[in-house]
Amino acid sequence: MAKLRIAGQWVGVIDLELENWTVAMLREEVAKRSNAQRPDSINLISAGKVLKDGDGSQNLTQLGIRNNAKILATRVSVDEGKSLEQELMAEEERSRRLARVKAAATALSKRHVDGSLPIEDFNIELENQGGQKVQLGTETDQRAVMMGLMLHENAKNLLTRQLYKDALEVLTMGEEAFSLCDPKVLEFIDNVPILQIDMVWCYFLLRDISWLSVAGIRLEKAREGLERCHGKDFSRVRLLQAGCQPELALHMRLELLEGVVAYHNGQLDKSKKALTSAQAKFSQLQVPDEALSHVMSMGFKERDARRALRLNNQDIRRAVDFLFEEKTKRKQKREDDIRHRTEIMELKQYGVTPLKKAVNVEKLKELVAIGFEKKLAAEALRRNENDFQKALDDLTNPETNFAIQIDIESRKRKREQRAVNARIEELVSMGFDRSRVVVVVQAGETMEQTMSRLLSEFDPLQAFDANSSGNPASEASNLNPDSVEGPSTADEERDVEMEDELARDIGKADALSDYDIEVTKEGEAIQEYLALLASTDSKDALSSC
Repeated sequence: MAKLRIAGQWVGVIDLELENWTVAMLREEVAKRSNAQRPDSINLISAGKVLKDGDGSQNLTQLGIRNNAKILATRVSVDEGKSLEQELMAEEERSRRLARVKAAATALSKRHVDGSLPIEDFNIELENQGGQKVQLGTETDQRAVMMGLMLHENAKNLLTRQLYKDALEVLTMGEEAFSLCDPKVLEFIDNVPILQIDMVWCYFLLRDISWLSVAGIRLEKAREGLERCHGKDFSRVRLLQAGCQPELALHMRLELLEGVVAYHNGQLDKSKKALTSAQAKFSQLQVPDEALSHVMSMGFKERDARRALRLNNQDIRRAVDFLFEEKTKRKQKREDDIRHRTEIMELKQYGVTPLKKAVNVEKLKELVAIGFEKKLAAEALRRNENDFQKALDDLTNPETNFAIQIDIESRKRKREQRAVNARIEELVSMGFDRSRVVVVVQAGETMEQTMSRLLSEFDPLQAFDANSSGNPASEASNLNPDSVEGPSTADEERDVEMEDELARDIGKADALSDYDIEVTKEGEAIQEYLALLASTDSKDALSSC
C-alpha cells in the first residue's frame, strides 16, 4: 500500500494501491472526504501539473505518482465554469450577429440606391415626413443615409426588446453610416439628432455613468439638430404634420437626459430646470381615461387611440381625424407596395444593363408615352445603360430598331427553350423515357396533358431498365442555351434572414415612428432624479442650520 498526502480542499493521508487507482478514483475519494457533492468540482495538482482523467486506462504509477507524493486538491465551481463558458459563447454569437446586421444593411443600401436590379420583390426608397420620395445629395449620400436609417430602426427594435447593449452597438454603426454623408445633406433631416438621443438613452438604461462626458456633447448636438430641423418653437415640424404635436415625447426624453447628465456633473440648478420641464411635458402626454374610451368606442385599438391622443395634445376630434388619415395612408402604402412589386417583377424580365443596373422605370415610361412598344423601349435603355437620348436614337433609327427587335425575339425563343428543357428534365427525373418525353413536350401541350399522355404509355420495368443502362435521367442535358439576359445579381452571396429582418423593421416604420415613444420609463426616471435633487436640497438645508 502506498500513501498520498493530500492538502488544500481536504488535508490528510490516503492509503491506496498506485497500480490499481486512477485519477478519477482519487478525485472521487477526495470529493467524498471533503464533502463535495460533485467529483468533477475537484482539481488535483501534482508537481505543478493538473492531473487529467484521460481515457481512464492509466493508473497513478503510469502517471508518475509515487509513494508519499503530495497532491494539492482545489475546488472549482462547475456552475461558474459553465456559466463563464456560456457567457463567452453568447458574446461570440452576439458579435457575429452584429457583424451580420452591418453587412446586411450595407448590402441592402447598395442594391437599393445604385440602380441595381433588386433581388427581392420590394424596393427601399427614402421618403420625407410627407411620404414623398426624396433624393438626398449624391449616390454615396443616399446610401449612407439609407444604411443609417436601417440600422437605427433595427436598434429601436432591440431597445423595445430591452437588449440595450446590442441596441447601443447598432446605433454606433448607424452613427458611422451617417458620418459618411455630406454634413450639409444631414442638416435637412432630424434622424441624426434623434439617433444621438437614443444613444444617450441607452447609456441611461445601461446605468453607465462613465459615458457622461460624451453624453453631454451628444445631447448638445441633438438639441442643435432638432432646433435646426423643427424650429425653436417647433413650428416647422407642426406645419409638416398638419398641426399635431409629434415632437413632445422626444423633447421630454431629451430634457430628462439633460437633467440626468447635469445632476451627475454637479449642476443641480440646471438639472432641476430640465427635469421640471420634462415633468411638465410628461403630464401633457398622459391620456385621460375618458378620452381614450371615447376614441376606442369608435372602433380603434387602444394602442392606436392612445398614440393619436398623445400626438394631438389629447384633442379627441383631431385624434380621430388623425386615425382616419393614417388608415388612408396605410391603404395607399399597401397599393403602392403592390405596384412596386409588380414593377420590379416586370423589370426582371428585361434583364440588367452591362453595369448590372435595372432598366430605369421613369425613362421607360417616357419612351412608352412617346409611342414606343414597352419591351422595345426597355431593351434600348438596357443596351445604352439607361441613357435616354441614346436609347431614343436607337429606337428612331430603322436599322438599330430592327436589330433590337431581332434580339428580343431571339432571347424570347431561348427563354422558351429553357422552359421546355426544364420541363423535360423534370419529367425524365420521374422515370419517363427521355426520347419519348422530348417528343411529347415539343408537341406544345400543357403540363397536365403531357403527364396524362406519358402515364398512358408508361412501363415501370422499361423505365427501370433505361435508368440502369448507364444513361440515368439525372445526366446533364446539352439542350440548355446560355442565358443572354445580361449579368444577374441573383447569385451573389446574401444573408437573406438578416436582410429580411432589416426590411421588416423599415417596413413597420412611418413618418411618426421616431416620435412614438412609450413614456413609462421616462416618467419613472423623472421622479427618481427629482427625488434625488430633493434629498440633496434637504441635506444642504440641514448643513446650513
